[in-house]
Amino acid sequence: MLLAESLLGSSSTAPVYIEDVFSTYLYTGNSTSGGTQTITNNVDLSTKGGMVWIKGRSAAANNMLTDTVRGAGTAPQSNNALSSDLQDGESLQTSGLDYDYLSAFSTTGFTVKQGGTTTATQGTNYNAVTYASWTFRKQPKFFDIVTYTGTGSARTISHSLGSVPGAIFVKARNEAGNWTVYHRSVGNASALFLNTTDASAASTAFNSTTPTSSVFSIGANNTVNRNGTTYVAYLFAHDAGGFGATGSDNVISCGSFTADGSGNATVTLGWEPQWFLVKETGDVGNWILIDNMRGWVNEPSSAAGRDRVLYANTNVAEITTADYGAPTATGVSIINLGGGDSYIYIAIRRGPMKTPTLGTSVLRFDSIVGGSLWTEISTNGRLGNSVNGLDAVFTKSRAAADNWTLTPRLTGFSPTFAVAASLSTNLTDAESVKTGGVRGGAAASSTNLQAAAIATGSAISYSLGRAPGFFDVVCYTGTGVSGVTVNHNLGTSPQLVITKVRNFTGEDWVVHYNSGSSIVGGYLNNTTAFANSSTAPSTDIRNLTSTTYTLNTSNRRVNGVYNYVAYLFATVAGVSKVFSYTGNGSSQTINCGFTGGARFVLIKRTDSTGNWTVFDSARGIVAGNDPALYLNSTAAEVTTIDAVDTDSSGFIVNQDATLNLNVNSASYIGLAIA
Repeated sequence: MLLAESLLGSSSTAPVYIEDVFSTYLYTGNSTSGGTQTITNNVDLSTKGGMVWIKGRSAAANNMLTDTVRGAGTAPQSNNALSSDLQDGESLQTSGLDYDYLSAFSTTGFTVKQGGTTTATQGTNYNAVTYASWTFRKQPKFFDIVTYTGTGSARTISHSLGSVPGAIFVKARNEAGNWTVYHRSVGNASALFLNTTDASAASTAFNSTTPTSSVFSIGANNTVNRNGTTYVAYLFAHDAGGFGATGSDNVISCGSFTADGSGNATVTLGWEPQWFLVKETGDVGNWILIDNMRGWVNEPSSAAGRDRVLYANTNVAEITTADYGAPTATGVSIINLGGGDSYIYIAIRRGPMKTPTLGTSVLRFDSIVGGSLWTEISTNGRLGNSVNGLDAVFTKSRAAADNWTLTPRLTGFSPTFAVAASLSTNLTDAESVKTGGVRGGAAASSTNLQAAAIATGSAISYSLGRAPGFFDVVCYTGTGVSGVTVNHNLGTSPQLVITKVRNFTGEDWVVHYNSGSSIVGGYLNNTTAFANSSTAPSTDIRNLTSTTYTLNTSNRRVNGVYNYVAYLFATVAGVSKVFSYTGNGSSQTINCGFTGGARFVLIKRTDSTGNWTVFDSARGIVAGNDPALYLNSTAAEVTTIDAVDTDSSGFIVNQDATLNLNVNSASYIGLAIA
């Protein structure tokens, strides 16, 4: 078997997903005296190899890049890091000083160590400083690392990327020198420098030769090929496939765009990105770095910018007032860049790509205590140790007449530690800051997500992670013209679609239930029955597929000239079930295909009036009274009714005259999560 074939694997090779090879992980430094901190991001670096890029957010700090080929640091004066904002070689910037460093790689992440210095400038674990880390695992058709020694003569360098590189970063290791960048959109006769704001310029660095799937070329150039100098090269693939269940999905793209006269552009990738590095090529400009964990927010054009920006070419702290656009289901909507200018980018696909197998990987419960200023609801913005990001949070007071709040990551978990704008499922108002909302953390030392204080009693928080087949969130702008297509990444035809206009007060939440043979519609914020008449919301959407659906109307509910958010749910075997049933007047088992029962149950009667009733195992789904809340109401929970019982396949629903969840011959729909 050829080497390239062994690297790429055969048809029997297990599928690889973006969550296996890339991670954005936020953490807070915890030491001023040589202490360590282990970062568990579930990326195997010690056996697969890779690179970790770390940048301080809340303090001025260099970009620190450490990889498994050159090795982790062994002492503060030999930390092996290279800084993308400096010309310095390995460890030269730390000579005689005890700076922080990455001290070990593991099968589940890496460890950082504080070196004892009194400055955070070159830190990876300085006490109370917040950090972003980006892990790139070596993988054919995604990322590779090559080291070589310069000869001063033009030559080729072998690599194992398994595809034609879209971008290459080259840096001298044992002496000072610029980070020289090849990008396919700039071409092989020009180069950029990662550590400067310079425009692209003619260069012999890459010998005017386009790289191939096995080699890249370097010229007799002092920045990449000085005789006797050692170098490291980081190679990034471009639209090479190799991922997903079929092995044909793209996860990384190296492309370009030109902004219009207002600085706007549309980047089409075919998928939603989670990480985006962009640089102007025709003029000076920073290397702008944005990711969805720190904050890359889809917001109405009238809102203040909430994107969180770091620069690869400078050590400045995170910029918190920027607005460069937002990710979309199929790419990036760019705004506020230089009008008429050309840009290059590297984009990495959002995960997870793998269909979930456990309900606990996509749904988390947290109790919120009334009177507390804030309550932690997620470490690092994730669902426990899952690769799934925490992508939407519902909160509601249990004992008090408070509104529900619903906040998706796409519209802003604000990392400036102010409450993010939310919507209330029981109201028709526009998106706004609400009591009980979500924020990024209590202070600069916090990277967790938190729920705001409620007035009294306690509250429940439901945190959901987007995942193929289970749940997706889509932000879009209506056109006022019927027939517009909405793109999504659910990966299957949505069975439950919940839509709300974000920047208009007075319009209902619209719900569509797709049985596969018909679509019925109703409203989330009230108790009215679903209907199929021409004036009912049932006619608002059509043609639901695994990637798109059509807005079959121009009304303000789903397609006025406003901003919208849509929540899409579907059935995943053993994880979730979008269900319907007909009441029998007593008790019946709703088989969801689970093995350990339902942890979350939402039920709505559709043929007549009825609340959107919510149960969960955190408050109690038991063989007795079950606390119930209503998504459409501020009312405190009902605690005196035995409405549902446990069953390993799903749940049992009982009829009672208060909740009316099993009236004889009545029709119901709902959502259950294991």
